[in-house]
Amino acid sequence: MKTLHWKKIFIGVTVISFCALGTAYSAEKGKIVIKGSTTVLPITQKAIEEYRKINRNISISLEGSGSGNGIKALLDGGTDIANSSREIKPNEIERSKLKGITVEEIAVAYDMIVPIVHLSNPVTNLTMDQLKAIYEGSIKNWSEVGGPNEKIIVLSRDTSSGTHEYWYEHVMGKVNVRPDALLQASNGQVVSTVAGNRKAIGYIGYGYLNKSVKALKVNNVEGTIQNGKSGKYPISRKLYMYINRKSASKETREFIKFLLSPKGQNIVKEAGYIPR
Repeated sequence: MKTLHWKKIFIGVTVISFCALGTAYSAEKGKIVIKGSTTVLPITQKAIEEYRKINRNISISLEGSGSGNGIKALLDGGTDIANSSREIKPNEIERSKLKGITVEEIAVAYDMIVPIVHLSNPVTNLTMDQLKAIYEGSIKNWSEVGGPNEKIIVLSRDTSSGTHEYWYEHVMGKVNVRPDALLQASNGQVVSTVAGNRKAIGYIGYGYLNKSVKALKVNNVEGTIQNGKSGKYPISRKLYMYINRKSASKETREFIKFLLSPKGQNIVKEAGYIPR
């Protein structure tokens, strides 16, 4: 996002954060609909579980359908909060203006995108250049990067995914992923597919990393929370929630205040992500 635009948004986010510190979370009875990124899904799920303990009358529905679909739903009036693992695009901002909607951006956490392989794969590190070469197709065999003499099966996210968008821009340099890549609908699907295929490589949000797959270092830097927060890990990003500034309900804003509070940011950490 361009610097001037981010500064404008950040002021609004700061106000929300400060208000959260003094709020006794007492949202009135109502409903909140949240749609979008599967990367932000684990954070939101845990936050909802904790929030319901102190707001038993609130009804919150959650759907992981991809960042693009979440933002589309927000602009179409189909959700209160759009979870996104990427910044809103210029064409989406233009569409919001045509509809008379002022979109408010709230950064709720930091994340890393981690390349993963099968547990039996001996490869432990790939450079950014090697990742790009694998995904655009100039490296096709694991033996070319220190692995076994086997074809590389490439898994990528579908185009509605914010994780795909970030990978496309920051790893691929806006070069398309090879046409035979297997497109996956969610982080969880990438994990399960890689876990069952010794030739596969995929990429996921850090919060989805588990013991069924092997995380690779990138440029010899391990994807840890410390390395992500410091910026040392080369594939790091912010995670967002977007709302309609004019029509966002009290319930919606109270939930976001909770997530930005110290308790909410501890939930971010518990979910395996990096607090703001």
